[in-house]
Amino acid sequence: MDLKCFLFPGWEPRIRPASSHRAWMDQAPESFAYRCLPLSIANSHGWELLSPCGFEVEWNGGMAPDDVVIRADPGARPHELPQPLFGQATFTIHVQGLFRTPPGWNLAVGGPPNAAKDGVAPLAGIIETDWSPYSFTMNWQLTRARHVVRFEENEPFAFITPVPRGAAEAMEPRFVAIDDDPELKAGFAAWSRSRDAFQQQVRDHPSSKPADKWQKTYYRGLMPDGKCPFPEHQSKLQVKEFGHAELAGNARAAMAKPILAPRPTSSAEVADLALAKRDWLLATLQQQRALSPAASGIFRREGLSSEDFLDCYYAPGRPVVIAGEIDDWPASTKWTPEYLRRQIGEREVVYQDERTSHPDFERYKDDHTRRGRFDHFLDRITQQEGNTTYLTAYNASPNAEALAPLDADIGRLDKFLDHSNGSHGGLMWMGPAGTFTPLHHDLTNNLFVQVVGRKRVILAAATDTANLYNDHHVFSRIRNLTDPAIDLSAFPKLAEVTCYEVVLAPGEILYIPIGWWHQVEALDFSISLTFTNFRWRNDWYRGFPG
Repeated sequence: MDLKCFLFPGWEPRIRPASSHRAWMDQAPESFAYRCLPLSIANSHGWELLSPCGFEVEWNGGMAPDDVVIRADPGARPHELPQPLFGQATFTIHVQGLFRTPPGWNLAVGGPPNAAKDGVAPLAGIIETDWSPYSFTMNWQLTRARHVVRFEENEPFAFITPVPRGAAEAMEPRFVAIDDDPELKAGFAAWSRSRDAFQQQVRDHPSSKPADKWQKTYYRGLMPDGKCPFPEHQSKLQVKEFGHAELAGNARAAMAKPILAPRPTSSAEVADLALAKRDWLLATLQQQRALSPAASGIFRREGLSSEDFLDCYYAPGRPVVIAGEIDDWPASTKWTPEYLRRQIGEREVVYQDERTSHPDFERYKDDHTRRGRFDHFLDRITQQEGNTTYLTAYNASPNAEALAPLDADIGRLDKFLDHSNGSHGGLMWMGPAGTFTPLHHDLTNNLFVQVVGRKRVILAAATDTANLYNDHHVFSRIRNLTDPAIDLSAFPKLAEVTCYEVVLAPGEILYIPIGWWHQVEALDFSISLTFTNFRWRNDWYRGFPG
């Protein structure tokens, strides 16, 4: 649909898309006002008309037009000056433009939303701009006598928004008992409970991070159960600039181009622009790499030298499957359940349990930490499949002593790793078929060594981060990229993601570069080791924000 602004020669309206930012919101502690999404959307829900000159207005308390005095800054043109036309402490600013909306649409005109100005209030109007050949004005009313009100040049003096005519009258307003909509009632009750629990959590465990101090369900368009049923939900709104149609001959020469005044850029807008540029660059790099299968695929290599690994994979950040490097490890043949039972026996180990009780078990690992005898743990993971019980790398530190008898079975990978401290440096994963680690990325480069059993790994490049709905730390709102129940209308960016599938056989190694997204599923009883002690720098996690 078109919103047209017709210009006579000499008319130079200053119009710009409205910003979601307000100075008072920027200045609020931790910018807390921006947590209210309806405020931000209202702020940007239209276009701002900017004052062509600076001026001051003062009212002496009388009701006549002459009781309002307007003093313009030097250089202001007479036809751009506000006028006290109607009395009642009002003054009028002429709008240079004849607006035309589509049939059935009006133009709502008022002051900038959520932008209070001391001593003066905007007066609002609704205009039938789909047929009217008349111009309109913007009016303000002074509220304090003998108080000087100032408007700067390029300060917004009016705000316009198209609205469908008759929409309010077409509504059939009525009161309804909440019991008539059980689903709505249940949703509200669930939200109320979660709200109370969240506020209690904030009181009991105060966080220094502003993002952890408020719930974001409405902001993210989520129902209380975490689902997004409405893909049209908006968390940002950016209307378009007024463009110029091509005009011929003298008409074009006679028409002065409106001045699109620059808006002071807030720190939040700078951050938004930087984020948009980052996402553009990542998407471009991903698409450019996809031009060549040799550049974008994940290859299987044998006899890979230290130099080739560094030059072709580690430094460029490319995954690779490496074979033939652990064939001489005793673990490759010894690590059967019977051998593990003899070596570890009744020693106490730490592992994860009841993982299926919470969809975000990986985010809340501490809630699933258990201690018990290793032989009892081994009985569970060899007698039942699934994702309930799993010994993970997160448990490595408390398990170091208990699992020490297995260290002699683990060889060294000197071509790739630094073993100068005498340790192999591996972190163990042990569990049945069906264990699953949801989609995430790591803050280090990882060497993933598959010792026993097979694992399926689904990967996505770090350059796809903008498309993977990263919502907290290294995790995504998408837990499983292969889940057939994913609602692509709720997650449309997933269509841009290129996924790579690797099934690791026993004895194979997968190099996972820092930032590459991956999820892992065990296809058999499985034991894996991950290493981060590379010969080359791997400490970039120290600079990770948050």
